[in-house]
Amino acid sequence: MGIMNNLGENNVYKRNKYLKDIECYIGKDIIKVIVGMRRSGKSVLMRQIISYLVKTRNVSETQILYIDKESLVFDFLKNYMDLYNYVKERNPKFIFVDEVQEILGWEKAIASFHKEGMDVYVTGSNARMLSSDLATYLAGRYISFHIHPLSFEEFVEFHDKTEEDKAKVFDEYLKLGGFPVLLQFKGDTRASYGLIGDIFETIILKDIVARHNIRGVHLLQNIIKYVADNIANTFSANKVSEYLKSQQTKMSPETVHDYLEFLIETYALYRVRRYDVQGKRHLEVSEKFYLADVGLRHALIDYRANDIGQYLENIVYLELLRRGYTVSVGRIGNKEIDFIAEKRGEKEYIQVCYLLATEAVREREYGVLHEIQDSFPKLVLSMDAESVGTHEGIRHRNIVNWLLE
Repeated sequence: MGIMNNLGENNVYKRNKYLKDIECYIGKDIIKVIVGMRRSGKSVLMRQIISYLVKTRNVSETQILYIDKESLVFDFLKNYMDLYNYVKERNPKFIFVDEVQEILGWEKAIASFHKEGMDVYVTGSNARMLSSDLATYLAGRYISFHIHPLSFEEFVEFHDKTEEDKAKVFDEYLKLGGFPVLLQFKGDTRASYGLIGDIFETIILKDIVARHNIRGVHLLQNIIKYVADNIANTFSANKVSEYLKSQQTKMSPETVHDYLEFLIETYALYRVRRYDVQGKRHLEVSEKFYLADVGLRHALIDYRANDIGQYLENIVYLELLRRGYTVSVGRIGNKEIDFIAEKRGEKEYIQVCYLLATEAVREREYGVLHEIQDSFPKLVLSMDAESVGTHEGIRHRNIVNWLLE
């Protein structure tokens, strides 16, 4: 049976945006490193690249070797020498290794394959794979691509919905999130949350507890639930430690900080630094955190309609990452700017809210943006059905429409 049959290529949703980003590097003398949280679509993208090579670049399947470390078939590949010997016996032109961080010292073998002229692609679910060891062995010889769960645009595309359906589809996206694997459940909330919970348990047990030899699993779970309940809110490790103490659980701020770092390493959680617009400097305390997908939040503590403002902010943050922005939370005086999005020297200031329903809300959202003295664009995003255009130079857009731009 050929590699295309083994990959089950016809049963996957195409991540065309990412393929387009990677396409110009295919066949080039640089290692392609695809990173992201588990079940975010890295394996699907890898299969899509293989399909592209075979069908578009006319590469023979015999020149391609695909290794999936999630499969027991490859459980015998424990370290870099196992990997090196296995690959050299087959001598492929293209080598794909899925979840490569499961192989001890993998970067040594990958560096050797690259040096020997193979076109190398690897995926990983831990940010440490892009840290010091990788920099030592692969410095200047790799490019990384960060894969996220489905954007709303992809979610609409894969549901094959018309323009008239977008509001209804967004409500589903808001409640389920964008894990590609959930598309098979066709909106079944109970089944979806059950699977998301299993994904998170895998992340906790395999990527955090086992990797870092953590004994107090329940303490880690308490921290995760606290974070999930406080996405889009400002807090610190000290504040989490104080909360746990109020629940008769003792944990030092240093340990809380370490556990948050472990979560960030898995790409399940993002830390966003605060930036003082007037002082033009990043602040060192009370950061914000966002989950890699709103579905994680609902699977942990259920969907709560009153928290829709938090969900919208989380979705907008992730979309800014997908669009290539570096994102900070802004502060001007004692007021907060939801996001300062920067790319190639340009900035955009963004406020996110559910509805501009009252004059007080409008003053809050527009007022802080009016206090910013520079000339970079300013934007308010809300779920109001009608976009009012501009307000004294500040644009207002419907969130759903903005996500589909």
